[in-house]
Amino acid sequence: MKQVFWKRLLLFVKIAVTLFVISPFYIAVVYSVKSKPEMVTDRLSLPKKIHWDNFSRAIETSNFGLALKNSFITTIFAVFIITLICTMAAYIIARKNNRFYNCVYYIFIGAMIIPFQSIMTPLYIDMSRWGLLNTLHGFVLAKIGFQIAFTVLLVSGFVKSIPKELEEAAAIDGAGLYSVFFRIVFPLMKPIVLTSVVLNALNVWNDFQMSLTLLQQKQVRNVPLTQYFFFGENSIELGLAFALFILSIIPILVMYFVLQKYIIGGITSGAVKG
Repeated sequence: MKQVFWKRLLLFVKIAVTLFVISPFYIAVVYSVKSKPEMVTDRLSLPKKIHWDNFSRAIETSNFGLALKNSFITTIFAVFIITLICTMAAYIIARKNNRFYNCVYYIFIGAMIIPFQSIMTPLYIDMSRWGLLNTLHGFVLAKIGFQIAFTVLLVSGFVKSIPKELEEAAAIDGAGLYSVFFRIVFPLMKPIVLTSVVLNALNVWNDFQMSLTLLQQKQVRNVPLTQYFFFGENSIELGLAFALFILSIIPILVMYFVLQKYIIGGITSGAVKG
């Protein structure tokens, strides 16, 4: 009887946690097809009539096409550069076991605990002086700087699990450092590379704080900023905001579901002692 009780209790807890986790998605979907009067009278119930026009109005009033283009450009370039730089840096840090590279490793760890709010004002001032404010390439450079530490630490743990004998055999055959990395090591890093791609893409695509600081003009706004401007000083368009939210998560969800099998494998494979 005790075993049955605890099994039922565990099942109840699992169901409760699941409902709690998916509740924001339910609210987003329901709000995206509701009218304003329904949101006021009964917020959490299913809509009596589905208002698909919320999506068309959200696209028209927000210039969603340009925002989507800006998000794609910044995400693709930032993730590509982060992946290229951090995989090479992580490989060297993992293989060079001396004081200098150990010091660099701990500097990266320290960089991860610096909150964005503490350097938001200096970043804004520097970007303004360098002419990078309200530019997509300026935003990309800033995101690369903030994501390097996390990605290097993530990838370096995985590199330590790759046998050094493979690299030594390639070096005996005459392969240089770059040849060993790109022909031997990098293909073996596929799980962790795809994991870092997904995590960094999510971070860049969903970024709001840095976008609000660096991308203030309409022509360079990304998707999070475009959604934010439905919340005006005197009026709030919840239906349009959530409709735009549903549209904005579709590309990143597709990428996540395609690559999700690599995420857990990449993280757990990198969970080794240094």
